[in-house]
Amino acid sequence: MIDRGAYIAKLITMIMNQRNLATLCGFLFAATLGHAATLDLDKERSRIQVDAKATGHNFTGTLSDYTASASGDAESIKPSAFTLSWNFTDLKTDDVKRDAEMVKWLGGGTPKGSFKFVKAWTDKAGNEQGMGTLTINGVSKSVSFPFTAKKDGDWVTIDGKVSMDYQNFSLPIIRAMAVMTVEPQLVVRFHVVGKVK
Repeated sequence: MIDRGAYIAKLITMIMNQRNLATLCGFLFAATLGHAATLDLDKERSRIQVDAKATGHNFTGTLSDYTASASGDAESIKPSAFTLSWNFTDLKTDDVKRDAEMVKWLGGGTPKGSFKFVKAWTDKAGNEQGMGTLTINGVSKSVSFPFTAKKDGDWVTIDGKVSMDYQNFSLPIIRAMAVMTVEPQLVVRFHVVGKVK
């Protein structure tokens, strides 16, 4: 005579053991596929720029210095983390007077900005998209943006651009002498080059 209770208990134990084995195999498989790595950024080859449109002309600001760190999967080159921080005194537009006015507009002193990556995904058209938190003037906002990542040996290049409205960061419209206005829509372009470590 078969003890039904013991048989069912044995069956459940076998199923659970198989599930645990499958889970373990899944973790091992994922571990062999995913190769987490950090990116050693090359500032000489990287660029972070802001494009602005003003009455009668356009101009670009380039960060001359910043602090950044990046990491992701070495095989798929999908980012998992990226942080960027800077002082606006290091954003140069090739016009010393304009640069000084920008710092005043941001409250004077050494105004700071930062960006922290949140997530990445592939959209329905197959394009890579990213999202992060941009902090300017003490105000943090979520921003989304398209980007591309390419790998050549140990080197990775990431390009993208973020459109933003500076009014969303509690900043007033920039006007000078009642005739010149800097449009609130700005485009931040990044070209980040680094070596996989």
